[in-house]
Amino acid sequence: MSTYMVMCIAGLFAIFSTTMAKSPVLPLYAAYLGVGTSGIGVIASISPIAGITCSIPAGILASRYGSKRMLVVASCVFFTAPLLYLLASNVVYLSLVRFYHGLATAIFIPVAMSVISGLHVEKRGQLLGTFSSATLTGRFFAPIVGGTLIGLFAAEHRMGFNAVYALCCLSGLITMLLIFKLPKDANNFEPPKRTDIINMLTKLLTRRAILIAAMVEAAVLFSYGTFETFLPLYFLSKGLDPYKIGIVLSAQIISVALSKPLMGRVSDKHGRVNQIIAGLLLCTLCAGFISFVNSLLTGLIISILFGLCNSVVTSATSALVADISSKEQLSSSMGVFASVMDIGHTAGPLVSGIVAASIGLNRVFFVSSAVLVAALIMFISYRRRLAGF
Repeated sequence: MSTYMVMCIAGLFAIFSTTMAKSPVLPLYAAYLGVGTSGIGVIASISPIAGITCSIPAGILASRYGSKRMLVVASCVFFTAPLLYLLASNVVYLSLVRFYHGLATAIFIPVAMSVISGLHVEKRGQLLGTFSSATLTGRFFAPIVGGTLIGLFAAEHRMGFNAVYALCCLSGLITMLLIFKLPKDANNFEPPKRTDIINMLTKLLTRRAILIAAMVEAAVLFSYGTFETFLPLYFLSKGLDPYKIGIVLSAQIISVALSKPLMGRVSDKHGRVNQIIAGLLLCTLCAGFISFVNSLLTGLIISILFGLCNSVVTSATSALVADISSKEQLSSSMGVFASVMDIGHTAGPLVSGIVAASIGLNRVFFVSSAVLVAALIMFISYRRRLAGF
């Protein structure tokens, strides 16, 4: 099995595992343990914090110790974390477990992206897009499988949670076994010195091109976080049934998963910069039109279009970061990219929640549209320096 296939399959099982542990099981499990609504909110926010704080160090350590070693560490966390949920008894312990589980994704995603980016430079957009689709497949099926297991054990909740976390553990084990199949890193790595890490971090955080590409991705995920959090509430206010809302959200995920490899291939052939600009413009229009949606049909149309526009941008941004990074900085650059990306994804629901409480639910989508406009203006202003990509 090729390195690329190993990474895609491992990514599918890894994200399936961590997503099923979270959605929809985590709030239900926390409530079962007697955690209140405020505590559940704290627990849900812990995993993104792990991504924000740990992705950059993970990328730097991968460039110093080797990608395979860091992927092995991540896979061990994917394997062991689900077992720790079963020992939880209060909000503090559950928060610590959730942070520990979040470390796995924080390490795995940027390092995996750097490995894939280095395989075939001329096809990295397509390869990264396909890898992203593999992880989205895991993310799509996880809530379905987790919810089904909980439903099957409705009479005995504890057995249902045990079954879910046992399956999460099994998925983590599959991930770990796949990672062990990867070839050893070609380079001989020396343990990093503290000054080396600080210097590398300083260089990365002053690479404006990398930061701008990451901020574009963050803006798109800000909008996506708003979409997935507040669209259900908005549709409920319009009288749509919950199952119709589920169909709309699923259509968006499927449209992203199916289109990302194609959009990545387009960016390989025709360039990243213009594709990102076009995608940002289309995302802006889609986000602005969400407030005019009032039926299942229009909801499906805007959801699919938003997913396609999302793919246009995000399939090119990660490849752009790889293009403008040196081979030695690839893992570290992807760490910065993932960290900024998580900030955007986390900030979307938080900021939009404040907006919804202050000026109304239908205004949140205009705010996400404004964030995309700001990202578009920023990226266009830097366009000349990225003209070769």
